[in-house]
Amino acid sequence: MNMSGSTVRRSGVALLSAAVLAALPVLPVLSGGPGDQGATAYAAEAGGGHAQQHGTGRWRGGWAASPQSPNVVFGQNWSETGFARQTVRQVVRVSTGGSQARIELSNRYGRTPLKVAGATIARTGRGASVQAGSVRALSFGGGRSATVPVGGELLSDGVGLKVGALESVTVTLYLDAPTGPATFHAQAGATSYRAAGDHRSDLGAEAFTETSRSWYYLSGVEVAGGRSAAHRDGVVAFGDSITDGYGATPDTDNRYPDELAERFAAAGRPRSVVNQGISGNQLTNDTSWAGEKAVARFRKDVLNEPNVGTVIVLEGINDIGASEWPDFPGGPTPDVSVEQLIAAQRELIREAHAKGIKVIGATLTPFKGAAYYTERGEIKRDALNDWIRTSGEFDGVLDLDRALSDPADRDRMAAAYDVGDHLHPNDAGYRAMAEAVDLGTL
Repeated sequence: MNMSGSTVRRSGVALLSAAVLAALPVLPVLSGGPGDQGATAYAAEAGGGHAQQHGTGRWRGGWAASPQSPNVVFGQNWSETGFARQTVRQVVRVSTGGSQARIELSNRYGRTPLKVAGATIARTGRGASVQAGSVRALSFGGGRSATVPVGGELLSDGVGLKVGALESVTVTLYLDAPTGPATFHAQAGATSYRAAGDHRSDLGAEAFTETSRSWYYLSGVEVAGGRSAAHRDGVVAFGDSITDGYGATPDTDNRYPDELAERFAAAGRPRSVVNQGISGNQLTNDTSWAGEKAVARFRKDVLNEPNVGTVIVLEGINDIGASEWPDFPGGPTPDVSVEQLIAAQRELIREAHAKGIKVIGATLTPFKGAAYYTERGEIKRDALNDWIRTSGEFDGVLDLDRALSDPADRDRMAAAYDVGDHLHPNDAGYRAMAEAVDLGTL
């Protein structure tokens, strides 16, 4: 593979519920982008990320999803078998627009190098179809194919593609050689599609006869150009399933970070808002299916995002509940004290502040009646929330506990916001979460 213009990056629920179009002009690649500078490999653990590689600050996150190891905890998907001589088409909505786009591919949990025979990006049509005149072939260091090393991430070269804030783009990957088990994101907010053979440039949806509710290998879509963005105004929503959007209606972009992006757009100032939630994730414990613990993945999934200025942290309810519930996938996780949860939150604050990033602390939402609710767990949740509200260690507080709780029983989620498992919000609940955000603090 020619590495002269690509950028390689190396990286090391909350509870499961019962659960005829005008052609677009081809625009030049931005100066200073990966299409016109040599390759640079760097360690994600160093925390430099895109900001270190692209000091001009022109790229910003349009969409993101945190990588996970292959598993079928949420039901059957394509992660464990992977792909061979197949095309995967994935639809994502960007929070902010631009005139240039590029993608990030992750092989964080791959056992072998990931060989991508080709990739395209286009403006989304209906379902698996794309808009005529908008298909752009992606390159990696000037070449149409790419290899992503084991444990690594790879950015494509930038390509001219006009896309507006809150518009969807479709990324299509052709995977010729067998991939083995696939790095993926289990709980996608949109439908993904698969076809036999090479259909990366198809306009229509006919070949894409299989569907999935997960994202595969695709971990980011970045944009540049367009509006004159403030430096480092990106927002990362970081957390577990309540950030990931478990329970939101699929293909409607109703997760709380989606709704937050809509608030910025409605105010006439779209901003980068990306979702780095993983269903089942914990602050202090790794699991085999829900990602590394938050204190470990924070550097990769937050500090490595381009132009981030603020992170909203909503983590901890799984640490509390999973230790109390024998049916938690993989078995109960170790008991964690309030002091340990606070120490983990402080570690995230320190790491973000060292990079000049503001941290908004979100209180844990009510969970009375959930399968892993206990009175002991409620005492921990109340104590952690009290510290988040009163410690003064965060740059701002997002009180989601009060925003979603039932006025008649503050330990329980209001019925109007409850998807039905007494833990996860429904669409209205996710909207209420976004409306509780003080945009001025971000």
